[in-house]
Amino acid sequence: MSITKLIRPYSSFVMRKLSYLFCFLLLGIFVIGSPADAQELDYKPKVLLVTAHPDDDALFSATVFKTTHLLNGVVDLALMTNGEGGYKYSTLGNFIYNRELDKEEVGRAYLPGIRKRELMAGGKIVGLRNYFFFDQVDKEYSKDIDNPLKRWDTKIVIRRLQNILKQEQYDFVFTMTPSEDTHAHHKASAILALRAIKKLPKDERPTVLATDITSSVDDSTSYTQLEGYPISKLAVEESPLQFDRRQTFGHEERLNYKIIASWVIAEHKSQGTMQLLMGRGNVEQYWPYAMNDSARIEKAHTFFEAVNEVPIYRNPDIDFDNE
Repeated sequence: MSITKLIRPYSSFVMRKLSYLFCFLLLGIFVIGSPADAQELDYKPKVLLVTAHPDDDALFSATVFKTTHLLNGVVDLALMTNGEGGYKYSTLGNFIYNRELDKEEVGRAYLPGIRKRELMAGGKIVGLRNYFFFDQVDKEYSKDIDNPLKRWDTKIVIRRLQNILKQEQYDFVFTMTPSEDTHAHHKASAILALRAIKKLPKDERPTVLATDITSSVDDSTSYTQLEGYPISKLAVEESPLQFDRRQTFGHEERLNYKIIASWVIAEHKSQGTMQLLMGRGNVEQYWPYAMNDSARIEKAHTFFEAVNEVPIYRNPDIDFDNE
């Protein structure tokens, strides 16, 4: 037998092993890398969420998780109401908290504290850093924006939001989309955030985006502006910035970011109807408001490119054995 025939099988074996090793090293570089390896931005992004109720933060959950855990960013939350109006949906919460929370007088007394704790439990999952509670009255469900704008102390809300924005110098503010058919509190929280931002000097304003959930990346919104509130106009020439929660990772690509949203929703046990939203909605869409200039919109595009591209990894700075 020739020496070539003797060597060939061993040569093939060695080449296969080397190819496996090469693939493994690539996997280590791109998946299990350090935060510096995964960082797609040259700064640490700072984001403020402005919401109406203590469970509205679930709307942003996947983007927030990626921002705080994988982009080394900071996300805070400004919450407009105390959440007491959720008593109507608290029947199952009675068994968790051992109180008749679905009775109005009981719910209004205890839900503000309970729902703040639920919010912070969900916030711990996605990495929220700080909470600003405005404790405005959560009177009732309505689509009429005049209800909250007349009941809330809007001057104090705007002034405090201004101070927070000046002090923290956020890169981005995410609001709920103030569409005609949504809760009046959602609309009011967005309008007040926009008014506070508009009062800032132009060179100190963050990029402000309206957020919604859709089933597909191809879905679009019919919303362009809330009637009577020109400040709420979207930059209609822009496409939405998006993060698809169905982005997969992990063993055999079996995991995705809808898990994060479900974890957050699960913390809001005082709100029974909230649990029905588990698994619904696939894509977080962020629409630039018209008040943003082109440079701020471009900054948002770069940010969402990073949100979409940064891979999942276990942070090597954490000693998991000693947790």
